[in-house]
Amino acid sequence: MATWSGIRHKLETEYLAISLRGHIQYFVTTYSKSPDHEGRAAIRYNGKEIIKGNYWNQYVKAHLFPKDDTYERRMHEGFPFIDNTALELGVFDQRCFYQAFDEFENQNIDKSLVSDNLIVRIFAVLDRRVGKRRLIAMRNLMEEQAPVFQEFYAIRVHHEGL
Repeated sequence: MATWSGIRHKLETEYLAISLRGHIQYFVTTYSKSPDHEGRAAIRYNGKEIIKGNYWNQYVKAHLFPKDDTYERRMHEGFPFIDNTALELGVFDQRCFYQAFDEFENQNIDKSLVSDNLIVRIFAVLDRRVGKRRLIAMRNLMEEQAPVFQEFYAIRVHHEGL
């Protein structure tokens, strides 16, 4: 796997839309003094963290998830997928970003835009390969999307002047 600095460089320079450069920052850290070397992750817009999560939230807030298939899937798969609830509660960490980036980088942009992993979809909507026509076409589908995805979509549309 690539280093975080390499992943961040790709996300912020190679993939990020030109209109968003300098506005969107990806943040990941691992706490080396933590016994398990756990950390946190965030996506910032103009210095404000839009989404943020850390490893410890997974255990502190796990009881807030309804005890259904989604909860069981998270517990048994080690939180490999991220949905709106996970982003709102901050129950993801740096490894979730690494997994999301790996999925994002190894599939085409069309698959990334419809991924089950919400972080992958966010990476995709901020991607330079999603042009103005596609952003306009996506407008009709925004009501079905998670609120946090809608927020990143709105940021992108604003900076594209649409």
